[in-house]
Amino acid sequence: MNQEAVQRHRLYEDVIALCLGTLFVSLGTLIYANTTLLVGSTAGLALLLSYITGLGFGPIFFVVNLPFYILAYKRMGAAFTIRTFLASSLVAVISQLLPRWISFSALDPLYATVIGGALIGNGLLMLFRHRTGLGGANILAMYLQDHFKLRAGYVMLAIDAAIMISAFFVIPTDRLFLSLLGAAITNLIIAINHRPGRYLAWS
Repeated sequence: MNQEAVQRHRLYEDVIALCLGTLFVSLGTLIYANTTLLVGSTAGLALLLSYITGLGFGPIFFVVNLPFYILAYKRMGAAFTIRTFLASSLVAVISQLLPRWISFSALDPLYATVIGGALIGNGLLMLFRHRTGLGGANILAMYLQDHFKLRAGYVMLAIDAAIMISAFFVIPTDRLFLSLLGAAITNLIIAINHRPGRYLAWS
């Protein structure tokens, strides 16, 4: 279908998706951090480094994403790169602020896995549908889907599995398996709901 015939998102729709998507991802990441679970992509790498170093997730997440903006600019264009930079920066800032706004006295690890994975998956879905990534593997996954028709969710699932394997000696084994379940939930949400030809609006 000709892109010109596809209804484009309005600016306010992009802004709402950016705000809600980053809030969902940040809250899901906070839930995972409070139960020593891992997410995927560069967020998972940043969480893993925060567990190892004791530094905050937000600053690490921001720094880890910086090299991927070059790929985003070269392969996906300036508009996508700007939106992705804004989304990644918002997640970094919100993740630092969330502990001041919300705390958990108890979190069942299995429930945290399911709800955290669902929040992150739906947050990413909002961003993807408005031509916005969240840095790192998300940029690569969206590029491969747009240019080679590989589903973004499955690409991210493979990358996430590699991150989980590297965490084997860092987090408890039971939390590692729960993290794999969470990664599956997150990426299946994206794979089922964000496939070529299913959602045709553009930003």
